[in-house]
Amino acid sequence: MADETTPTTEAPKDDVTATALAEIAGAEVAAEADVKLQQAVEIKDVGPCKKHVKVTVDRGAIDKRFDEKFTELTRSDQPQVRGFRPGKAPRKMIEKQYYESVAEEIKSQVLMASLEQLAEDQAIAPLSPPEFDPTLVNIPKEGPFVYEFDIEVRPEFDLPEYKGIKLRRPVHTYTADEVEAEKKRLLEPYGQIVPKEPAVVDLFDTVTADVTIAFNGKDINKLDEVQVKVEPQLALSDGVATSFGAKMKGAKPGDVRVVDITLSKETASEQLRGATVQATFTVKDVKTTRQPEVTQELLEGSFGVSTPDAFTELVQAVLDRRLEYSQRRSAREQVLQTIASAAAWDLPQDMLRKQARKTLARKVMEMRNAGMTDEQIQGRRRVLEQDVLKSTADALKEHFVLQKIAEVEKIEIEEEDIDVEIDRIAEQSGESFRKVKARLEKEDLLEAVAADLLERKALDLIITNATYEDYDLKADEQPGEVATVEQAVLPEPETPAPAEGEPKADSAS
Repeated sequence: MADETTPTTEAPKDDVTATALAEIAGAEVAAEADVKLQQAVEIKDVGPCKKHVKVTVDRGAIDKRFDEKFTELTRSDQPQVRGFRPGKAPRKMIEKQYYESVAEEIKSQVLMASLEQLAEDQAIAPLSPPEFDPTLVNIPKEGPFVYEFDIEVRPEFDLPEYKGIKLRRPVHTYTADEVEAEKKRLLEPYGQIVPKEPAVVDLFDTVTADVTIAFNGKDINKLDEVQVKVEPQLALSDGVATSFGAKMKGAKPGDVRVVDITLSKETASEQLRGATVQATFTVKDVKTTRQPEVTQELLEGSFGVSTPDAFTELVQAVLDRRLEYSQRRSAREQVLQTIASAAAWDLPQDMLRKQARKTLARKVMEMRNAGMTDEQIQGRRRVLEQDVLKSTADALKEHFVLQKIAEVEKIEIEEEDIDVEIDRIAEQSGESFRKVKARLEKEDLLEAVAADLLERKALDLIITNATYEDYDLKADEQPGEVATVEQAVLPEPETPAPAEGEPKADSAS
């Protein structure tokens, strides 16, 4: 993009931009709306999604403000100048004595007015507050007032046609066996873990094993007596074993199974980022979960239903909601492949790191809306965290595309929409509306709720106008559950020994 030098002109007001830019000033002095500053603005691209803004404010408006303020002070009975009664001191003496405080006040006024005008006149869509410290700039005694800053902005791209897209949609009719399997999964937390006879590992059993982890044939860590539920995938704190369940199935105490674990690309060891290591599981014990007795008290207290038939209906609703989640995820992926492929842009690494938490929060919100339990969400979240920058880049591109569609289609989120969504989350979790809202506010997730709603509405518009080819989603093609353990694949880095004469870390001071 070529450099832009633009004198300000009237333009529609962008409240988001005004708010973000106004945060720079840190002043609560209201701008004088009736006085339009004469200012020139230069905007340059300085990297992916980053612009450098230089603003030059003409001297005329500044001198006018100085004159008005000193006239006010001269006529006021407040200034105290030694040797003169209030209101009788010469203007030049007042200007000399009060110049610094007046200049600071005028700087706040001019900076606030300039930033609001910049927000109105320029098509800047900030992603975060600008990199600018207003205390480092001052109003000069002569000449224009100049300030500049860098700011992260949304990428600029043209939307291709997004209505009438052809999509493949996964459909599935759940069998009685699948409904029963989901019932068992929901009841498991209320059951009892007992020794399994015969002690042969199957999916959803719990095993205890010693684990030796090696890379290129060399042992790098050992984990003793790891207890883990056998799910299709296993997520440690810094790596994921995608074929864990298949590898462990059929094992007995004393058996050895080798499982590949892919390390996170964010792991502390640069050499091992994204690498695949081998984990040797020596099975020591196999347990299974004895299902609880399905009493009316259990059904009412834990699931909010009173009869086995109502519980079956609840489970069917959970599975249907999960299928809807799979359909929406599939649609999103296809939409992004179709739309975002026409808008190739890069996202800076520092932006990705800052946005990672918000992106993960939105993903968690989607999973919670799909009726997944906290345990299921934790496992999937751990998988997303393994390559957090890539998943964040993909999610951000998706977010930008859907937000732009929302702007074009004039889709908005009202406070009432957020309350309805919170009410839905509360109903699913069995908590009160007030408790859920308080938790979301405490965890700073209300913004994630609003962003998810906006994207959902934009996606709904695309989906409604799409044409579909349905295909059967087979059981083995559905996303597998993820078991989690707190242990890490890599050992904790050793703390350097203190230099001679230095106290040990646990020494009393």
